[in-house]
Amino acid sequence: MNKRMLGNKLEVSAIGLGCMGFSHAYGAPTAEQETIQTLRYAYELGYTFFDTAEIYGTSDSPNANEQVVGEALQPIRNHVKIASKFGIRFDYSSPQVNKPLIPDARPEIIRSSVEGSLKRLRTDHIDLYFQHRIDPAVEPEIVAEVMAELIKEGKILHWGISEANESYIRRAHAVCPVTAVQNRYSMMARHHAALFPVLEELDIGFVAFSPMANGFLTGQYGKNAVFDPKYDYRSCMPQFSPEAIDENQEFLAALRETAKEHQATPAQISMAWMLCKKPYIVPIPGSRKPERLKENAGAAEVHLSDKEVAELDKLLERVPISPVFGGSKMIKQAG
Repeated sequence: MNKRMLGNKLEVSAIGLGCMGFSHAYGAPTAEQETIQTLRYAYELGYTFFDTAEIYGTSDSPNANEQVVGEALQPIRNHVKIASKFGIRFDYSSPQVNKPLIPDARPEIIRSSVEGSLKRLRTDHIDLYFQHRIDPAVEPEIVAEVMAELIKEGKILHWGISEANESYIRRAHAVCPVTAVQNRYSMMARHHAALFPVLEELDIGFVAFSPMANGFLTGQYGKNAVFDPKYDYRSCMPQFSPEAIDENQEFLAALRETAKEHQATPAQISMAWMLCKKPYIVPIPGSRKPERLKENAGAAEVHLSDKEVAELDKLLERVPISPVFGGSKMIKQAG
């Protein structure tokens, strides 16, 4: 697979793998050995960028994702880049499947988090360490100072911010250079494109999570799709409602037509479009099936012309597109 650069020093595969779904949010967790085999298969396909977080798991095993990612990648650790995240925890007292998030980016909490992640990931450093969400109670300069210390200590090599805004990025970057921002971005959720001029000015990469709108852009889901109400966030995502399925038909039909012209799939076109937008964008789809990993990797080989990208952009402005899932609710830290 081709490589891309995040910031000016972190080289990763053009398409990364979001590992969350193996342990969290997309139905019952995948069996451990199956996950390990699939992650190692992803490396064989050319993936060298694997994204996880300390909170990806269940109430019974809250750190499961880092643990299984660490075991899977240990034999190939020197050949891959691992991203993990700190700064939030789930409110497990909530009955919702999509549990609210509690931000906490106090320096002592960050220190505890990085040590736990290093141990679970079976490594002496994390290649890219993201602040998972902004904590309104902690100034960005304070977080950045801790990141600078961790980089100096060799515990992390680069840092980034997820769900960041321009002001926070600028303030944090002035203290410790930010390598990447990780925000939601897809054909159906394009609002974070407003950050691109800032990222280019500061030489910061963009890691796109949910690049297929939580799987909707695969075109595989209709009104009869059923999602586990206990474990699967898609059970309450607006783009999977019967009304949204109807609303998005014109868009999906056009996407399928473009895919047919390129002997590709809608999922591949959606990511090829993204890769064409900016050279510093790296999508991290979260598929768990080996055949889907292969399909996603193939998106890096689909080449859209400038004219085709412009036509897709016009399509996105013209046709009806439903709202998509916008993220978990944030609540204030207790006390």
